[in-house]
Amino acid sequence: MNQPSPSSDKRQQILLVTGLSGAGKSTTLDVLEDMGWETIDNFPVRLLKRLISNPDQQGAPLAIGFDSRTRGFAPGNIIELVKELAKRPDISITFMFLDCTSGELERRYNETRRRHPMAQGRPLQEGIKAERELLDPLRRWADIVIDTSELASNQLQNHVRDLFSEETGQPTTLTISSFGFARGMPPLADLVFDMRFLDNPHWVEGLRELTGQDEPVAKHVVSDPAFGQAFAQIRDLLLTLLPRYEAQGKAYVHVAFGCTGGRHRSVFTAEEMAKGLREAGFSPTVRHRNLGSRAADEIERG
Repeated sequence: MNQPSPSSDKRQQILLVTGLSGAGKSTTLDVLEDMGWETIDNFPVRLLKRLISNPDQQGAPLAIGFDSRTRGFAPGNIIELVKELAKRPDISITFMFLDCTSGELERRYNETRRRHPMAQGRPLQEGIKAERELLDPLRRWADIVIDTSELASNQLQNHVRDLFSEETGQPTTLTISSFGFARGMPPLADLVFDMRFLDNPHWVEGLRELTGQDEPVAKHVVSDPAFGQAFAQIRDLLLTLLPRYEAQGKAYVHVAFGCTGGRHRSVFTAEEMAKGLREAGFSPTVRHRNLGSRAADEIERG
């Protein structure tokens, strides 16, 4: 199977979207519809061959959503059907699976008070486990797997746009961010740089409550002998890669800088890198995920 091709590909583009209930299928289909795709949700897979018997090669790409609630849902049969369809020269078919950790699915269902489709008459945990076991063959076989466990709705939307955008000639949207490793990795960063090799301002008297946006912290970070060379090498790498990403039509690029708590070294480096990239003609957006987090000794261990 093939991932959706650029618009020069005259085959009908078909994307099959499935996954665990609550993992984001509806959000994914909504984004694709906004991007100009024709979308159908909760479609009986057994009718798929009939639906695309005469594909419209000049029409919009088609996204079809289905899940364990579909009558006669059988992963083995679905795989065989899609394998058969993938042999056709007039269509390009891609299979996407949306995954999520069981704990996060429990939280989502408890928040919305919705009933899990496979938890009828049994605990939610058992329903999630049963569905995961049922769908496992599809997950292992999928072309694209997206784990939405740590993704907010807007992050999932941006990721789907990044995967399936066909715009050409549009500038890449560049985001430079800072974060703290102790508070979790950014889920959708394309490039991550670890700044924990620099001396940690948290342990310097008078700097702990400040951030990388304050001049005393900036001077401390720059004074580290390792900073100048490392910064220059990272900047040169980005100046090499970013035009290549844009040439490949990548709609979004997220470059993240991390330190232990996400308040000092990563913040300063992200700000400085954004300045350097602006001087080179790029227009990055800067985000600091943990800038407002509490300064805590138990967090700052490196």
